[in-house]
Amino acid sequence: MKNISVIGAGTMGNGIAHTFAQFGYKVNLIDISEESLEKGLKTISGNLDRMVSKEKISESDKETTLNNISTFTKLEEGVKDADVVVEAATENEDLKMKIFRQLDESCRKDSILASNTSSIPITKIAAEVSNPERVIGMHFMNPVPIMKLVEIIRGYNTSDEVTKSIMELSEKLNKVPVEVNDYPGFVANRILMPMINEAIESLYNGVAGVYEIDTVMKLGMAHPMGPLQLADFIGLDVCHSILEVMYDGFKNPKYAPCPMLTNMVRAGKLGVKSGEGFYDYSENKKAEKVSAQFSK
Repeated sequence: MKNISVIGAGTMGNGIAHTFAQFGYKVNLIDISEESLEKGLKTISGNLDRMVSKEKISESDKETTLNNISTFTKLEEGVKDADVVVEAATENEDLKMKIFRQLDESCRKDSILASNTSSIPITKIAAEVSNPERVIGMHFMNPVPIMKLVEIIRGYNTSDEVTKSIMELSEKLNKVPVEVNDYPGFVANRILMPMINEAIESLYNGVAGVYEIDTVMKLGMAHPMGPLQLADFIGLDVCHSILEVMYDGFKNPKYAPCPMLTNMVRAGKLGVKSGEGFYDYSENKKAEKVSAQFSK
């Protein structure tokens, strides 16, 4: 497997493309927007520059990695020769279903179709293609070039052969693949999202402030990042979407998004990507705490 297509040039997509290209794979990075593709390549180049400055790779390695990436705005052109397709589009169920229907029409019948979804059932996604045994979840962690874990999610029909191939492929990227079964939230988000949601509930109920909650978890539980800062980093809209999927899947109120999280998403306060969430990321603030304007 040498030809990889990655759908989506956003945070996860460009990180996945970067990682495959750095390990010698030919990568087609696909997005409907030329502007998004340019932004994605700029991000990859900047991340490679940091690796060069830290002497983790050479300038020649950087150029080779960038030369391994081609960009496409038409999905059918970008996936026609793919051995593996990794879908990393926005965490929206309707969009992902549409993409997999297109992949079923445009890819070779022996291409492996993987989704980087963080919560949507792989079995449901696989139902959109004619041979669902080739569909699997390949859930990378952010930032992809650094984080070691890849959650490998088997759908109901995913074959042993496809699972084995993707486990081996992940290891070739110097990642640690962990096989899990297809339940809402899988393992990572089934555990992480209720913790983040409970941290938001604690803020919402006035138990403590943003800094205090994050400090307790960092210093008391040895977490490298507090749950509220982590939520900002993931994207509050993404957290909200994952919790809704889990709530719908389990019908358990413990997965219902906190009203404060819902209000922040409605107000466009999405964390790092919008410049403000639980912290202020604007140039003049540099990640200071924001006021509790959404607390009640």
